[in-house]
Amino acid sequence: MKNDVVYAGFWVRFIASLLDTLFLALPVGILIYFLSDGNWFDFSQYEQNIAYAMNGDAQKALASQPKTSMEWELFFQLCVLLTTLLFWKRWRGATPGKKFLNVKIVDAKTFGDIDNKQAIIRSVGYIASTLTFLAGFFMVAFREDKRALHDLIAGTAVIYDSEQKR
Repeated sequence: MKNDVVYAGFWVRFIASLLDTLFLALPVGILIYFLSDGNWFDFSQYEQNIAYAMNGDAQKALASQPKTSMEWELFFQLCVLLTTLLFWKRWRGATPGKKFLNVKIVDAKTFGDIDNKQAIIRSVGYIASTLTFLAGFFMVAFREDKRALHDLIAGTAVIYDSEQKR
């Protein structure tokens, strides 16, 4: 089976992430913002910072950051994680963005479905990929197996789904 495997590269994974942000994280974020009665973050401060930036005053825009409720932020992160895990379980390693682009997450050794432990480790591994100044994500572009840091940590890979019909 390994000969049939085609790893998904940087750009297809990047586009899948953008699509997932639009179709998963954004709706969850909007729902939580309203559930928090606007207490998750100070949207008016974001508007003011954008106005400063648009007027060329980046220093002023960066000087005052909006106040954020850590409880609501953690709730948002947990909801996105759970939603992602549900999609991975339902669509055998794919989120809407990955499904649309015909790619899926698999076990790196067997190329079979990932288990819940791998899914959770991979999701938490995004922190490591981010804290390395995004190098954990960019390494996909330079590795033959196109695995990111979070894939290495979780023992996963992202491949084109040969079973899915286009």
